Order: sequence, then C-alpha cells, then structure tokens
Amino acid sequence: MSVKLLPQSSFLSCISRTPSRRWHSSKFFDPYKSIQSTSSPLPEWKLGDGASKGLSEHGNSPRKTWILDEMSTKDSYKLLTSAIIPRPIAFISTIAEDGTPNLAPFSYFSMISHNPPLLSVSFNLSPRRPKDTRENILATKEFTVNIISEHFIEAANATAVEAPADVDEWIISGLTMEPSSQVKPACVKESLFSMECQLHFSHDILDLKTSDVTNSLVLGLIKQVHVKESVLAENGLVLDPAKLRPVARLGGNTYARLTDTFDVPRPAWEKIRDAVKGSGEKFR
Repeated sequence: MSVKLLPQSSFLSCISRTPSRRWHSSKFFDPYKSIQSTSSPLPEWKLGDGASKGLSEHGNSPRKTWILDEMSTKDSYKLLTSAIIPRPIAFISTIAEDGTPNLAPFSYFSMISHNPPLLSVSFNLSPRRPKDTRENILATKEFTVNIISEHFIEAANATAVEAPADVDEWIISGLTMEPSSQVKPACVKESLFSMECQLHFSHDILDLKTSDVTNSLVLGLIKQVHVKESVLAENGLVLDPAKLRPVARLGGNTYARLTDTFDVPRPAWEKIRDAVKGSGEKFR
C-alpha cells in the first residue's frame, strides 16, 4: 500500500500543535549545566580490598537464576536490555536501492577496533517484515552512523516507528540531511559526531532450535568522521563528553543522559609488582 506523505512544512506544522510535555523545559534539561567530575566511589581503595563492605543493600540478597533457553524471547529481551546498560545508540542513515532514504536508531551497537576502524550493529529481525536499515546496508553496502545528543533525542526516537518502507523518517523527525563525502547516505546535520561507513562484514544469526534467522550482525568500516569543532576538547582531537551530551539506551522506553564522570587510574604493573609478589597467598 502506498503511503502519501505530507510536505515537510505541513507535517511539522501538524505535530507542533500536538499537546505534549516538553522534555526540554528547564525542569528536565539545562543545556548550559556542566557535567560534574567527581571522585571515584571508593577513592581510598587499596590492592586486595575487593568490593566496598557495608555500603550496599545487595550483599544479603538471594540470587535469582534464569536458564535462557527456557525463557521466551520476549522475556529474555526485557531482562537483558535492562541489565546490559547503558548502550550507545547508532542513529543510522541508509538509502534503499530505489533511492528511498531511511533513518532509524539501534542500540545493539559498539566499536570493534580502531585498526582497522570498525563498528558493529546488530539488527533484530521482526517477524512482520525485515528491518529497512538492514536491507539497505546489505544491498548498497553503505551507511552513516550518527551519535545522538540530548538536543534531538525526541526527533531521533520518532524514527523508531515501524512505518511502511516508503515512509521517509527524515520528514517524521524534522532532522536535516547533510551530504556525505564518501558514501551516498546522508549524515544527520544535527548530530555532533557522524561516521561514514562501508559494509565490511555481515553474518546472519540463527535461532538455535529452529535455525531461522533471528538477527543479522553487520561490521562497518569507518571511512570518514565529521565532528563539530565546538565539542572538541582543548587538544583538538578527543570529544568533550560535557559538550557532546550523548544519550544512551536503557531498558523499555528509558534513555539516560551523562550527568557526572570520575577517573579511576589504571594501575601500572611496575608500581604494584613488589606489593603483589610480597603478599604471599593474598593475591594468588
């Protein structure tokens, strides 16, 4: 069935009149508030101390155990996505073989390596129809991944709607296409960090009982990145998280913002070697 889209100006005019709680009101979001840098949870920790004692209400709590192959996939999804958090979000722009653009967020996403520069995205296959993003990547071998910041989370979330393949999520979101340099799919102009990618590897994941394809894993080779200079740290190379303000995915409909950070220096073996070797059985 063909879906007729309103012009972007008309569509945005319609949704702008829809009553909603403004997440960007001062009660929920202060774009000028800095992310706090705090001390680590237990700065006095010493070698061999283990976890903090007497500071947690979970110490005497019994464990509940699930055997995953005895769970429904719906329940295992709820359990795992609420525990493996926070997850970064790949906001992926693709183009179908017929030229239709597509834009959608995916939180089964991570960096794989920097040499070569690779990222991973996994697509859960809906029983109703394939994911347009997956189909487009496999067909055209190109896509962009854009990092979502707080200032456009509602727009990005709107693209998660399961609309027909010929619906343009760019219009639904009101976000802006920024032409890419090495791939055909556009970057998201409002994103502060975008990556142009080529398909490096793909693999279908099978249900262990039925052998049906349930997921597809894609590795993208990062060909080029674009970053707003305003979010760079003083060294001009790394991004300042207080300026990037990335959004992460939790379970259900819940997202998370980055509110504070702390540093925990990685121990150098040269500095702890004598203490470890002279401790007898303590560190064995």
